[in-house]
Amino acid sequence: MRNTRKVVTSGLVALLATATLAACGEAPEEENGGSDSGSEAAASDFQPCIVSDAGGFDDKSFNQLGYEGAKQAADELGVELIDVESNSENDYGPNLEALVSQGCNAIVTVGFALSAATVESANANPDIEYILIDDAADNDFDGEKDAENIKPLLYNTAEAAFLAGYAAADYTKTGTVGTYGGQPFPTVTIFMDGFKQGAEYYAEEKGKDVEVIGFEGGEKGSFTGGFEANEAATSTARRILDQGADVILPVGGPIYQGALTAIADSGQDVALVGVDADFYETDPNTQDVVMTSILKDMKVSTYEAIMSAGEGEFDTETYVGTLENGGVGLAPFHNFEDKVSDSLQGELDEVKAGIIDGSIEVTSYLDQ
Repeated sequence: MRNTRKVVTSGLVALLATATLAACGEAPEEENGGSDSGSEAAASDFQPCIVSDAGGFDDKSFNQLGYEGAKQAADELGVELIDVESNSENDYGPNLEALVSQGCNAIVTVGFALSAATVESANANPDIEYILIDDAADNDFDGEKDAENIKPLLYNTAEAAFLAGYAAADYTKTGTVGTYGGQPFPTVTIFMDGFKQGAEYYAEEKGKDVEVIGFEGGEKGSFTGGFEANEAATSTARRILDQGADVILPVGGPIYQGALTAIADSGQDVALVGVDADFYETDPNTQDVVMTSILKDMKVSTYEAIMSAGEGEFDTETYVGTLENGGVGLAPFHNFEDKVSDSLQGELDEVKAGIIDGSIEVTSYLDQ
């Protein structure tokens, strides 16, 4: 996608270089003439920033979408986006400290793994506006945000995953579909749970035997232990396929690449279901095997939050993406259009309408 800068605790040179670039990106004051000079000057003083989790901004998934939304907003506001990547969880705190030291006015933190570090930084810097993707910033689980200057961006992906599970159950030839995740965080298991609910709903409605493997509920399921495209991701996917699954849903950024390897090695006709972004669009290597993707419109919601901050209209109200407001959805079938049943899309449209009007119940941790 691009060459990213990596900031770690010892990266003083990188920090100085980034700060210099940010300063160079500001429009000279004398160019801000005319009736809009005041607003343009104010915009030039606004500094948006973003920090990734360990997946990095090129993960073809939620880090990339968050970056693209923040970058689009920065471009429209006429300022430079300062971005830093995290190599591990040990980088989260130092990277946030680095952004604070560079005068960031609004900081996007991508992913639930950054929640604790975001809350700590937000409480220490109440004048900075924080946008936390995929977490409610409620680390003590008392139902309230742990810092008032954080805007959580949440997504009820169980609704969209329900549709994917329904489609998978309709498509499977073996009667077995599977899923696995990186770690059993609620923002991971929400996909797996919705997928399971959708497949089971299809089986009940159609009287078809469909088995869902890899997720039993809660934190019980198949997990790689992290969010890296490593051997653990590949071996976990292999175990799912070895149990007869011909549709597989990997949840957790780059771990889907392990499923691609397992599918290629199996020599079987297996369909992949992507998450967060439309894999068909973001990763051409998936186009022969991805049936559809469960979408979280993080790009748009991040863009809107940064624009609001840059225009002085930032609010800290929690955003929740749903099927009804378009914050979550299901990607097209692309190369699988001729492989899925002719009636499937129409049925999915009916199920979607039922979820929106409440006649079809989908449960998730966001309902609690």
